[in-house]
Amino acid sequence: MLEAESPAAAAARIRDVLGSGPVAVLTGAGLSTDSGIPDYRGPGSPPRTPMTYQQFVGDPAFRRHYWARNHVGWGHVHRTRPNGGHLALARLEAAGVVGGVITQNVDTLHGEAGSRRVIDLHGRYDRVVCLSCGRAVTRQRLAERLTELNPHFADSVADVEVAPDADAVLASTEGFRVADCESCGGMLKPDIVYFGENVPKERVLRAYALVEESSALLVAGSSLTVLSGRRFVKQAAGAGRPVVILNRGETRGAPLADLNVDGGCTPVLTALAEAYGA
Repeated sequence: MLEAESPAAAAARIRDVLGSGPVAVLTGAGLSTDSGIPDYRGPGSPPRTPMTYQQFVGDPAFRRHYWARNHVGWGHVHRTRPNGGHLALARLEAAGVVGGVITQNVDTLHGEAGSRRVIDLHGRYDRVVCLSCGRAVTRQRLAERLTELNPHFADSVADVEVAPDADAVLASTEGFRVADCESCGGMLKPDIVYFGENVPKERVLRAYALVEESSALLVAGSSLTVLSGRRFVKQAAGAGRPVVILNRGETRGAPLADLNVDGGCTPVLTALAEAYGA
């Protein structure tokens, strides 16, 4: 039986491919699993059916079910903290090795870890927008309103399974009251890009620019199943820039990468920061 590669050995191989930087980093749900947020497609993850934009806006019952689950899930994700992988990327940015991070996650943990240049490709779970008037409010403000409307709901739920988008798996949400926009009474939606919804063009262009100005691309914790992230791997590979993918399990970007490393983000990225002296 072959011995598993050590984080230090993996980090050494990654550094050899990435060079001195500046490196663009693309992160996915696998980076946040060590913070207690499960991923969608990693090894051992249960089957999930993410909500679509069409379901959210088209079905009041579905929307009620979503907000009930989100109200409970928010309480968990709101308490999560950056892990060693987030902190290592922030250290690498401070050292000038990483030029910026494009994240497919909505958990805001990169910013909390100290990363300064972060492109939240799929939005942020801590903001809510009105689909009618466009007003944005904090998720904390909505949590207060939902608690007022449903004072005992969250307390009655036990053994909650939380999903990557701050959702939670609940058996019944009957009777849950949904809050509308305080300004116009319109429909509120988390500031998150759902399946079936396009990533805002401005964010995509900023991400393309980051990859263009970088000497290499590091992917951490993403299966690259969806095109919204995989396109940046295609961009870097097409421009002849080295691509390294660090992920547990298979990825759809593997054929485009100069190096594929099957490993955990926290130990390998921590070792990588140490290898760069960050």
